[in-house]
This record gives sequence, structure tokens and C-alpha cells, in this order.
Amino acid sequence: MLTSIILMFYMITATSQTAHSQTGPFTLPALPYAYDALEPAIDARTMEIHYSKHHASYVNNLNAAIKGTEDEQTSLEDFMLYAGEYSDAIRNNAGGHYNHTLFWNTLSLKSLFDPASEVGKAVIATFGSLENLNSLLSKAGATRFGSGWAWLILTTDRKLAVCSTPNQDNPIMDVSKERGVPILGIDVWEHAYYLKYQNRRGDYLSAVLAAIDWSAVNRNYMEAQHRPLMKSLERITWSELKAFHEVMAQTFHPSEEGDLAPIRARSGEMYEKAVALQNGPVPLSFNNAEIKKAISDLVTGSKELDVMVKKNGSDKEVTAKLDQLHDTFHIIQGLCRH
Repeated sequence: MLTSIILMFYMITATSQTAHSQTGPFTLPALPYAYDALEPAIDARTMEIHYSKHHASYVNNLNAAIKGTEDEQTSLEDFMLYAGEYSDAIRNNAGGHYNHTLFWNTLSLKSLFDPASEVGKAVIATFGSLENLNSLLSKAGATRFGSGWAWLILTTDRKLAVCSTPNQDNPIMDVSKERGVPILGIDVWEHAYYLKYQNRRGDYLSAVLAAIDWSAVNRNYMEAQHRPLMKSLERITWSELKAFHEVMAQTFHPSEEGDLAPIRARSGEMYEKAVALQNGPVPLSFNNAEIKKAISDLVTGSKELDVMVKKNGSDKEVTAKLDQLHDTFHIIQGLCRH
């Protein structure tokens, strides 16, 4: 019996992880409980329609949107990370699939909040109590105009935060103001509650907050700290690295065509961005000796390039130094990706 329970636990965990990292064609993951398992919080009819009709539609529509394109090989998490670069059909349906998969796996009437768990300790340290957290989640859901979601997320500096997104967006997406890895999401679309609660969204939120699977949220919290998704978010939201990259791209690529006017005009700016990168905060996943050494080399190389430009160095010298600096920058990029 114990072996069966352990196997079921790992199957549910693997299902959640696989659904998020899989590529197309996407499939509807199995619901980890019966339709009536969450009554009275969520009635069986609503659960059946929500899962077998709405979630299934997101999966089917996403597959239709990517069929026959190179996006069939794109992971669900990459659709989230770069949502702003995709069509509305991909963004909305990929978000719907991701969000609902998380939602189903964080609901239960049998797993209560444990203040001694890792997420329990973090909740109390951040919000003071579960009641305070629930109040913030309820407010985020109740004040979301129209359709959307309320979230508990782990930010890139490993702090818990509550936020809300519209429609099927989520905090992973580059279109979201607040960024982080969701560890708990609450659906506030009308189809999630209207059959039972009609327009009483507040009553629905109270019921759902009492039906959270806190063992699953704890697992999500622990995994989020070390998932590749967190590392990707850290790299993408590293503002100082992004600012340096922008100057590098806008000066290096013209130099490949023999146009050195951009780097001669902006060498000082490149040096300033390198110094800002060195002086700014380094994301936790990248705060190591190798990356710090590469950033230091970037500062040294940028300064040497700026001095060279100001002394009216030859095109050959400037090109060689910029090429060297570009290689150093890509060392940092490579270390961040691996």
C-alpha cells in the first residue's frame, strides 16, 4: 500500500513537470482526482466542464496554432518565457494549458497548511500568517477586472509574492509586470465558478483557498528554486546584462559589415554599461567566480576599447578589440545558459 502511494506521488510530480517541459503536439494531462473530489468547494459538474471542455480546448487550439510550423518543437515553458513574440493564439492557449495544469495539481481537501514546511515557514516570514496570505490572494482575484488569475510566485530573488494577471497570462511571461515562477494559481474566469457561485466571486475564492493542496505547493516551492525555468527567468530579467547586450548588438553587428561608426560613437557608453553590470546585483544562479571573472574582463576590455577609440585607433585595432570583447560577452552568455 505504501509503495503504491509513493509511486502515485512521483507520477503526479512527473506529470506536472513533463507537461510544462514537453513540446507539441500537446496532450491533456490526466486529472489527479475524480470530478467530485473537491466538493463542496468545486462541484463535479463545474469541474467536468472546466477540465474536459475548457482545458481541452486550450490544448487543441494550441496544437492547431503550431501545426506544421517550427513551433511544434518549442516547449510550453518557452512559449511562456517569450509570450510577447508569439501570436495571440499561441500565447493565450499555451497560457491556458500551463495555468490549468498547475491549478489542478494544487487542489485538494486533504492537505492542510503546515507552518513547519518550507513553504509554510516562507509564508509566515513573508506575510505573517496564512490568513494574511489568503487575504492578499483573495483581493488579487476579486479585483482582477474581467477574467484572469491570482498567483503566489517565487521571484528571481527567491522571495514569495502575490500578483494577478489578465486572461491566460501568467508571471513567467515577458508581457507580465511581475515575473517569477508560479507555485500556486487560482483561476478567476467565470467558467471556473459560475454554475455554483454565479457572480459571487468572493465566495468562490474563499472556498478554493480552503481547498489548496499545501503539500503540492510546498513541492512546487522547493522545485522552483532550482528549476531551469528559474535560471532562464534570472537571465532574461537581468537588466544590467540586457542593457550591455543592447549596446553590444547595436555596435558589433554593424562592425561585421565594416561600419565602425556606431562603436566609435558609443564606446564610452559600452564601458559605462559594463561598469554598471559589474556594480549591479548578480542573480543568485550566476553569482559565482567564473561569471564574476568574465564580467571583470568585460569591464577591462570595454575600458581598453574606449581608450583606443578616443585615441583614434585604426579600424583594424578597433575591430580586433571589439571582436575580443564580443567573445568575452558570449562567455558570460554561455555560462548563464549552462
